[in-house]
This record gives sequence, C-alpha cells and structure tokens, in this order.
Amino acid sequence: MFIAWSWIAGLLIGAAIGSFLNVVIYRTPRGISLSNPKNSFCPSCKHRLTTLDLFPLFSWLFLRGKCRHCGSKVSSRYFFVELITGSIWAGLWYQYLVVTWDPAKGIAYACAAAALVTIIFIDWELYIIPDQVNAWLLVFGLAYDGWLIATHKPGAWTWGMPSAIAGALVGIAALWGIAFLGRLVFRKDAMGHGDIKMARGIGAVLFPAAAGISFGLAVIMGAVFGIAQVFIFRSKEDEPEVVTGGEQGDLAVAEQREEEEYPPESIGSLLKSGIGYVLCFDIIGLFFPSFYKTWYGEDPYEPISEATGFEVERTMIPFGPYLALGAILAAVFEARLLGYVNTYIHWATRGATFLEQLNLRGRL
Repeated sequence: MFIAWSWIAGLLIGAAIGSFLNVVIYRTPRGISLSNPKNSFCPSCKHRLTTLDLFPLFSWLFLRGKCRHCGSKVSSRYFFVELITGSIWAGLWYQYLVVTWDPAKGIAYACAAAALVTIIFIDWELYIIPDQVNAWLLVFGLAYDGWLIATHKPGAWTWGMPSAIAGALVGIAALWGIAFLGRLVFRKDAMGHGDIKMARGIGAVLFPAAAGISFGLAVIMGAVFGIAQVFIFRSKEDEPEVVTGGEQGDLAVAEQREEEEYPPESIGSLLKSGIGYVLCFDIIGLFFPSFYKTWYGEDPYEPISEATGFEVERTMIPFGPYLALGAILAAVFEARLLGYVNTYIHWATRGATFLEQLNLRGRL
C-alpha cells in the first residue's frame, strides 16, 4: 500500500488526463479527429498550443483564462475538467491504493471515471453522448472482469455469468425499461438512447450491486437539481413571447407547431434498439458505419453542426450528467455505500421477521 499523502500523485496524473479529456470533449462531438491535427490549438485563432498553454490547472490560472496568442477568452470548462478529473483520481487513488490494495479496480474505475467526466461535459453542453465514449465504458468493464476471471478473483461471476455482462444487462434493463414504460404509458420519449448505452457501460464497470446504487443516486440528484433548474428558469418561460408580424411571425408559429407535433419514437424502433444494445450492435457499428445506419437509421459519426444554431430549452433536464455523477460517487465510495445498503437490508429483514412473529403470536 502507498502512504496516505500519495493521493497527490493521483491528483496530478488525473489533472493531466483531464487536459486530454478537454481535447476529447471539444473534438469528438464536432467530428474532429483526435490525431489530426496532431497538436492542440486555440479554437479562436487556431494557433498551435505549447507546454506553456497546456500545463494542467496552472496554465489557465496564470494566463487568466485567456489565449496567450490572441487574447481570446478560454472557457473555464478547461480548468474545471482538469480539477474534477484530478480530484476523482485522487479519491480513487486513496481508496484503492492506500485504504485497500486493489490496483486493478482502481485502474478500471479511474479509466471509467475519465469517460464519465467526458460524458458529463458533452451532454451538458450539447445534450448528446457520443457512442465512442459509451463504447469505451463497456470495454473498461469487460477488461476488468476478464482480469478477475483470469486471476480467479472473487466477484468475477454473478448469476452464473461474468459480472460485467450481468451489470451491463442490469443497466440496459433499468434505463431501457424506463424508456419503454414511458413510451407505453405516457406516449412520450422518456429516456435518451445515449443514457441507455451509458447505463450499460456503468453496469459493466461497477457490476450489478454498485451499479444499482449509482442509478439510485442519479435519480435522487436528477430530481433535486432538475426541479431546481425548472424553477429557476420558469420565470423566463412564463414571460410573454413577442412575435413580430409578417414572415417572421409566420415562421415562429410554424416552428412552434412543428415542435408540438414532433412524434415520439415508435415502440417497434425502441424494441429494435434495445435488442441492438444487448447485442452491442452500436459498438459493432462504429467499425462498420453502414451496418449502424441500417440498424439504427443514423450515422454514428455525424458531427453536431454549430452552424445550425443548435439550441435547447433551459428547462430540459439532461439525465446523463446525473447518471455519470452517480456512477463516480459509487466508484469512489463503493465500500461505504454497499455497507449502508447491506445494513438497511439487514435491518429491514429483521423488522419483517419481527412483524411475522407478532402475527403468529396474535393468531395463537
């Protein structure tokens, strides 16, 4: 085991990883290759960035959030991605290299956390979750479970199958089930497909028990912060909309009607997609885009066009970030959270047994 203060190494390594994640967050949804251009660049002036511009955490602070070459403002997101990733890696380092010695789990959870941080910032900005990132989540889980099986470690198998596969199926069942019931009962789209694929990856990494806890945490956080978000922006939504006459007014009315008449996904399409997620057709489709288009009817590499004026309503609540946060908390505090759940189950079981005994005595 490492000494307690060695978590600082996890912080520094994680911050460096966060610097790379900033590249992924910017380029992936925009269809820009991670290797071409090879070097990082300023989005405003396109100038090649060097070590002075890219030193994790400190470059953004010392340059006061501005490009050293053109003086354009650099989003604070770059700093916070590095800080958050570094903090998560520090926590995982402490939990799995200091408190307990489980480096394999620590590495798997750290890699998964990096993917989840990427998802948080992309989904929060653009309301999408790239399939490439979701695929890596599943790969990390399968690789970790494969190592457990190869080394005959406990926990490698659940319900007679590899724990990663069991967890992936739990994730699909939980989120796809919500989507299916929402479509069936309320006749509305209740869950994004990116969230379903992310839940599959989370289940593969955390395995069924911890994944279930993470989904519960996500629901709680989504409800609390989502309701707060709706109330914050409700006043803006209630303001009367000023519509100009002529062609502009007609266009606004037409757009509103088109939005109101947007049909939900068909049940057949939802069933077909669910089967595809179980069989990992979406991941296979990343290598064979034509197959992806045939099964899902869309291009997995289609970039978000910034020229179309992509915009979402502020009262829309993306569930992906909360799903990712729940998974990160479950990874860092897994032992403690599982302990709480086991304690509750034990308490509930004893309570049920006590009530049964009272009923039996009453009958006697």
